[in-house]
Amino acid sequence: MCDLEKELEVKRQRIESGEGLSWLTWFSLILLISWLILPLIPLAVWSISRSWFFPDITPSAYSLRAWSYVFSNTSEVLPALGVTTLIAFCATIVSAVIGVPAGRALGLYQFRGKAAIELLILAPTIVPGIAVALGLHVVFLNIGLAGSYLGVLIVHLIPTLPYMVLVMAGVFANYNPNTEAQARSLGASAIQTFYYVTLPAILPGLLIGSLFTFLVSWSQYILTLLIGGGRVVTLPLLLFNFASAGRNDITGAISMIYILPGVVLLLLGARHLTGRNSAAESLRQI
Repeated sequence: MCDLEKELEVKRQRIESGEGLSWLTWFSLILLISWLILPLIPLAVWSISRSWFFPDITPSAYSLRAWSYVFSNTSEVLPALGVTTLIAFCATIVSAVIGVPAGRALGLYQFRGKAAIELLILAPTIVPGIAVALGLHVVFLNIGLAGSYLGVLIVHLIPTLPYMVLVMAGVFANYNPNTEAQARSLGASAIQTFYYVTLPAILPGLLIGSLFTFLVSWSQYILTLLIGGGRVVTLPLLLFNFASAGRNDITGAISMIYILPGVVLLLLGARHLTGRNSAAESLRQI
């Protein structure tokens, strides 16, 4: 076991150091990073510029005025940041509560009408969001949910639930439920079985589904605008308003804040998503 653990450690170090990667792999990585990073550079420069006009390559004057406004007490950016985070977090929790059992049913069991249910789950991602929002807006007006945080949260579940359900269905399709039966036969309760057996097995997939769900809810503009009616102000609404008004400096500053959750969540979940050190840790436990 020790020799196998050392071999796995050596392979892990080689992968982390990039040893053995072909030139095509390096080129693909550089191209991907450039494709993701380059569009953000003008936004970052705009956030610290005071005047930048065509055809100048760099701004003629720099200023932190945009950032001062973003963090000022008169700005709506920080409250909108809190509202956006809260709604996205709640949408992720609700999607997980609904998506885990739904994904388990779709992944583990075969039943009549399963294909139709999967198609219905995919429907919100196929139908244009504005059509769904306009139809729901009439319903929400009648039941008093239009212009409320609860209404925005509910409407955010429409695009987020399909991601969570389908990801969890894929996870449970490769899941062996016999381990749960063995735990129950040894005296574990249903809660203990889920916490010590099921949850560790589905955790990587749950993290992926939660990451997608959070980011999809975080980036909603049309649904929030139509259902929130301007009363629920989120970062996408502010970003669009300042961009439409031609305030490129404030738009750049808000954009830097806007992309922050995706970067933070990706860094926090990278170890779980890649499964790094999982084999070595399993051997140590043995």
